[in-house]
Amino acid sequence: MASSGKKKTTMAKLARESRLRERRLIKQAKKEARKQGASDHLASPGAAMNATTAETAQSGPGQDALEPVVQPSAEVR
Repeated sequence: MASSGKKKTTMAKLARESRLRERRLIKQAKKEARKQGASDHLASPGAAMNATTAETAQSGPGQDALEPVVQPSAEVR
């Protein structure tokens, strides 16, 4: 079947549809990332805890590293 020769969709409509498709793809990717993050978290709850503590132990640029406080123990005789 041949086309009628006249374009029936404007460039503005094509652009809107294109943006809509992109937003849907981004939304779907975010949804899958949330599901993947949730399944990873449920699979290994200890790993999430270790990752959290590892992040806090490191000091970033411009931050002073925290030194552990060691109190001398009293000697028992």
